[in-house]
Amino acid sequence: MTSGFKILLALLSLTLILFLPGCASRGEINQLRLGVWAAEQDLWDEAIFRWQKALEKEPNSAYLYNNLAVAYEKKGLWDKAKEAYETALKLAPDHKYIKANYKSFQDHLKAWKQPEKKEGEKKEEGEKKKDNQRDSPRVSGRSSLD
Repeated sequence: MTSGFKILLALLSLTLILFLPGCASRGEINQLRLGVWAAEQDLWDEAIFRWQKALEKEPNSAYLYNNLAVAYEKKGLWDKAKEAYETALKLAPDHKYIKANYKSFQDHLKAWKQPEKKEGEKKEEGEKKKDNQRDSPRVSGRSSLD
């Protein structure tokens, strides 16, 4: 798929989401989908806003807390990310993607906080990503664990 087609598809999806007739639950799903769309576009502030709005209606959604944690992590808000991951895990302690995201977050944070190696020592490839980057954690388009 070309990038132009992906952008067109994303805009079409956003248009459909905005103009679908809504009830309360449809509004929550729209907030979730808009948050996912924003995350796909690297619009992390918008994603955070949308997922926080969705949490107002569905405060026990592990998926929404996971998504918020991912967004906070992308923004470098480590304490908020940790808190959101921990809340997600309390709500869904056995969920494999949330557990994997949290473990990856912890590993990344630990590596990021380690002091740089002495000059002359060669870093192993992939040991430390540049500018707080790591392999992307999973964002979910679902709001509940059903």
